[in-house]
Amino acid sequence: MATTLRTVLAQLNMRVGDIDGNVQRILDSSVHALHHQQADLIVFPELSLCGYNAQDLLLRASMQTRIERALARLCTALPHNLHVLVGYPWLEHNQRYNCCAHFYQGQIQAVYKKQFLPTDPTAFAQRYFTPGSEPLCIDINSIKIAIGIGEDIWQNAFIEQASAAKAKMIVSLNASTFHLNKQAEREQMLSNHAQRAHMPILYASQVGAQDDLIFDGGSCSVDAQGNLRQRAPAFSEELCAVELQFTRSDCHVERATVEPLLSEEASIYQALMMSLRNYVEHNGFPGVLLGLSGGIDSAVVLAIAADALGADKVQAVMMPYHYTAQISQDDAAAQALTMGVDYKTLAIAPMVEAFTQVLEPVFAELPSTANDTTEQNLQARCRGNLLMALSNKNGYLVLTTSNKSETAVGYSTLYGDMAGGFAPLKDVSKNMVYRLARYRNSLSPVIPARVISRPPSAELSPDQKDADSLPPYDILDEVLRLYVEEDCSAEAIIQQGFAKETVMRILRLVDISEYKRRQAAVGPRISKRSFGSDRRYPITNLWPLGD
Repeated sequence: MATTLRTVLAQLNMRVGDIDGNVQRILDSSVHALHHQQADLIVFPELSLCGYNAQDLLLRASMQTRIERALARLCTALPHNLHVLVGYPWLEHNQRYNCCAHFYQGQIQAVYKKQFLPTDPTAFAQRYFTPGSEPLCIDINSIKIAIGIGEDIWQNAFIEQASAAKAKMIVSLNASTFHLNKQAEREQMLSNHAQRAHMPILYASQVGAQDDLIFDGGSCSVDAQGNLRQRAPAFSEELCAVELQFTRSDCHVERATVEPLLSEEASIYQALMMSLRNYVEHNGFPGVLLGLSGGIDSAVVLAIAADALGADKVQAVMMPYHYTAQISQDDAAAQALTMGVDYKTLAIAPMVEAFTQVLEPVFAELPSTANDTTEQNLQARCRGNLLMALSNKNGYLVLTTSNKSETAVGYSTLYGDMAGGFAPLKDVSKNMVYRLARYRNSLSPVIPARVISRPPSAELSPDQKDADSLPPYDILDEVLRLYVEEDCSAEAIIQQGFAKETVMRILRLVDISEYKRRQAAVGPRISKRSFGSDRRYPITNLWPLGD
């Protein structure tokens, strides 16, 4: 005779530091799971009470008091006939643990302490937590279930523990960060482990964004043969129902939905939208503003902002100078009109000329070339000043528009186009920016075609093109990927077929621009190695170039 276990994976956007709010989300979701989905068990994400990643908030003396109060409230208010798994931090004998509590019948029936701490630098796990030392299995409907948290499920030793305990299934609480193609990696890992353990695995994960980190959800279930039987929609909150039928010899996963995987472009675009939306809304900004230049980067940022927040919360500002092409002004105006955003034009010539006039006597004493990068940077800084002034006046968040390729090699101006509070394209290569533009236009044409087809230019000097200062983006992006994301040496990159002179030039630009990147706005992480939490190089160092 079969035993049924109805489980709900709560793929929710848990707010960092909002313990009372997160408790209410847990209570509301539990009631819904019990009454509308007839659940026996509901599983919430890793550290769902405090939110992930709480970083040094975990060190606050009041954290433990607030967590104790939250656990007591859950004991009282959760439905007594529903099994509930909740993640939270816990301080015990001056050691902090990443825990999961099993609630049932108004009590905490058992506690599991995460055993395997990730070395991923975005998690900072070993800074905050001590690993647990004991596995845990719980019984629900006479089904023995092994509990894991985050990194546990990636470890063979954890799978061996579950098998040795004769568990019938594994449930994992997660707050797994997003990067491109991460879902495929998760599902392959789960499939391999399920086949090895001969038991189904249910994987519940957080969704949402926190500063530069993105949580795409990725909640899913595999059966004992490693077949994917359930996948939640990415980038949205869901209460995902999974029904399992256990017999003496087997387990069948029933009544589950497998959502299709998104394309790379769709995945990145939705990740960037969610990241921007969460950053703006969770930090209380009424809207965003950006400089719209008529170029590809600002065009994509405008599209992301309008799609994420609504056109009524987006302001675009064209700030032309003598070198701004008329078609750039026309294309910027056309996109702003198409997307229905507030659009203004503020000429910067009077500001640039005022700065130039003041500086002219000093510059005259210096052996400098007329209209060099100094004069170009003045234009960018005048634009940055205007945007920040508007931000001060209306409270809108300024979005910077530089992409990863430019950020890597310092092709940007401190206090100019780098001025702002959030950088949606910070981890997006130039070539991917073009792919995102084409993807967005495939949904509805909002970016003028010639913005995509024109050679990119900063338009800071006559007839300027990016190619005048940088290698072709196909070459630049691949060298940057190998150096920044794969940590390849100059020699290894040259062996890939790239010219030595080009490679050494690019690597030098990356290295000498570290001081700029330290002052750059936060931006969403979509690769395995971004210029943010997970790449830390000393600004001052004598390391040999490219070694």
